[in-house]
Amino acid sequence: MDIAIVVQQLRKERDRVAKEVERMNAALAALNANSFGKRTGGGTLSAAARARIAAAQRARWAKVRASKGSAHSASRTARRTMSAAARAKIAQAQRLRWAKHRKSAQKKAA
Repeated sequence: MDIAIVVQQLRKERDRVAKEVERMNAALAALNANSFGKRTGGGTLSAAARARIAAAQRARWAKVRASKGSAHSASRTARRTMSAAARAKIAQAQRLRWAKHRKSAQKKAA
């Protein structure tokens, strides 16, 4: 076999492999750009566009709040209160717990 023929075949193979690598790089670039949700084109939004988006979002929240009605606001204002007797009972129980804790701490220290 002539060496010139071998060299020619190797060059053909090299060119074929180079084209294949280019196709793989293009496929990877396309998949990489789409898989991370990158925006295509466009830069920053204009102030008017941001204002329109903000107004639309405020309108959506207003609609949500309106659909809930006054039941939601009434539940926020009407809070449960504890009677003085109940508060005193809880406070006394807490004082007893702390006294027990201090007593066990003194025993451990001694």
